[in-house]
Amino acid sequence: MTKRAVRVFLDSNVILSGLFSDRGAPRIILDILSLNLSFITGITGRYNIMEIERNLRAKLPEAIPVYKEYIAKLNLHIIPVPEMDEVKKYSGATSAKDVPVLVSAIKGKADYLITGDKKDFGKLKGDYPFIITGPSDFIEKILPGILGQLKKND
Repeated sequence: MTKRAVRVFLDSNVILSGLFSDRGAPRIILDILSLNLSFITGITGRYNIMEIERNLRAKLPEAIPVYKEYIAKLNLHIIPVPEMDEVKKYSGATSAKDVPVLVSAIKGKADYLITGDKKDFGKLKGDYPFIITGPSDFIEKILPGILGQLKKND
C-alpha cells in the first residue's frame, strides 16, 4: 500500500529565509522540496506568494528574477487565495494578516504548517488538522520521524 506524502505548508517567512540564505533550516527544507521526493509535498498559498512578491518589489526588486527561477524548482502546490467567507470563519484565531495563511493550510490539507512566526501562530486559538512548527524543529524533530517511517515501509 502506497502511503500518502507528508504535506508541509510553508509560510512566507520560511520561503524568503530559505531563498536568501545558503544554510539553516529554511534552506534545508527548500532544498529537500526541490528534490521532488515522493514522500513529501510542499504547499503554500497564493496569498503567501503575493506577500513574498510584494515584499520583494518593495525591498529587493533585483531579486525577483532569481526568486521566480528558484520558486519554480520547489514544485510547490499553490492553494488559491481563500474566499472572504472562509477568512471570516477563522477571524480572531490569529492576527488578521495570518488568517488567510491558516485557511490556506487547512484547504491544502497540510500535515505541518512551518512558520517562523511564533508570535502569532504560537497563540493560535482552536484545533487544527496540522501541527504548527518552526523550521528548525521540523528538521531536527519531525523530519527524522518521517524518514524513519519510510525506512520501515521499505
